Amino acid sequence: MLDLDRLRALNAIAEYGSVSAAADVLGITTSAVSQQIAKLERETASRLLERNGRGVRLTDAAYLLVQHSERILTLIAEAEADLEAQRGTVAGRINVAAFATASRGLMPSVLRDVAQHHPGLRVRLHELDPKYSLPQVLRGEFDLAVVHDWESSPLPTPEGLDREQLLDDPAEIALTESHRLAGREAVGFAELAEEPWIGAPPGDICHAWLCDTLRRGGVEPKVVHYASEYPTQLALAAAGLGVAVLPRLGRGTIPPGVVAVPVRPALHRSIYVVWRSEDGRRPVVRAMVDALHTAVDRFEETQAACGPPSVTQPTRRD
Repeated sequence: MLDLDRLRALNAIAEYGSVSAAADVLGITTSAVSQQIAKLERETASRLLERNGRGVRLTDAAYLLVQHSERILTLIAEAEADLEAQRGTVAGRINVAAFATASRGLMPSVLRDVAQHHPGLRVRLHELDPKYSLPQVLRGEFDLAVVHDWESSPLPTPEGLDREQLLDDPAEIALTESHRLAGREAVGFAELAEEPWIGAPPGDICHAWLCDTLRRGGVEPKVVHYASEYPTQLALAAAGLGVAVLPRLGRGTIPPGVVAVPVRPALHRSIYVVWRSEDGRRPVVRAMVDALHTAVDRFEETQAACGPPSVTQPTRRD
């Protein structure tokens, strides 16, 4: 009988192209993956991997097995979801991926609520960019993922995944207090055409969005500093080294010397949660989705108490 863990190892190699990459995704050692494949080769009496330069490639037999194993693993997931739904118990273990801002701004509240209301459920959080987490949810390596996209740079949801909207997160421009536009109620990208920008590194969804948005507004982006974390971008902006676009969820506390000015026309990113379609019946998945909505409600209540997105006025110097 074919072993499911060995099939998962083969699928991961097929998806990521190497034994080491598969090991990283599966959370095991390279040696363990190699041992799984060696055992699978003995079980199937087939050669599954061949050397290809410094890496490996799948044989015809391996490709055939991968096609069958994808269907097998999907059926197993469906059976597990049905059994879990039948029991109706919120217990067990669940793996959740979330992008950096959500990991900091939403997930602590979510994890606290789950621990309080569902003590039998163990949640493991992984901070991961959406372009990596989506395919891993589809393969069952994560049960849920909190992801985001921008209106001008939508993130396609693969077939086989369901999604639920959590939050529209408005964006603002971070400027120094002494900037010529710091006192404005709103600012357009065209007014910042000559400004040096601070943005996410190339390859990040936020970098692609920023460049695309500026170009559509007739501005050729001049990104002079790259930082993945919004607090770092804020610190660079505070030092007068450039301007940055900051979503409210990622903004955190604005340091002294910086103001946040809304964008005109208004911009926002969408934050949502995704899961495999067959997992929507699982009580643990619904419990996590409910906890996420509760965390979003708290965030929005806090924002409402602070007033609508508007310019943070510069300190008056008399």
